[in-house]
Amino acid sequence: MSNIPPGELWLTKLDHGRLFKLNGGHPPEPLADVLDTAEIIESAEVRPDVVTLYSQVLVTQDDGEQRKLTLCYPDDAEPNAGFISVLSPVGLALLGRCVGARVVWTMPSGKQRLLTIDAVLFQPESSGDYTT
Repeated sequence: MSNIPPGELWLTKLDHGRLFKLNGGHPPEPLADVLDTAEIIESAEVRPDVVTLYSQVLVTQDDGEQRKLTLCYPDDAEPNAGFISVLSPVGLALLGRCVGARVVWTMPSGKQRLLTIDAVLFQPESSGDYTT
C-alpha cells in the first residue's frame, strides 16, 4: 500500500484517465492543475482513507456543521442530496485527499471555506470495485 502524507494529492490511474478525458481531453484549468500535480497509483493500491470518485465522505465545515458528501461526475451531481461534482470547487478540494486533511475551497461568492475530512464512509476501491 502507498504511504500518503496528509498534504499530498493522490489519484487512481482510472480516475486520472477518466477525468483527463472530460471535455475531449482538455479538462478545465482547475482540474488540469489537480491532474498535473497528483501522484498516480493503481486502484488496488489506494488506501481506504483517500477520497476517490464516488467515495462518500464525512466532513466538518468551518462553522462546525458535519455533512455527508459523495464525490461524483458532473452529470450525477445533486448538491442538495450531497452528491458533489468533482468539477465543483469543493469537489476539486476533496479529490485525492485523505482523512484528516483540511482543505480550503472558494464559494461562488468568493468567500473561502474550510473543510476537514473526518472519515471516508465508502470508497469503491475498498469494496473491490476498480471499474466505477
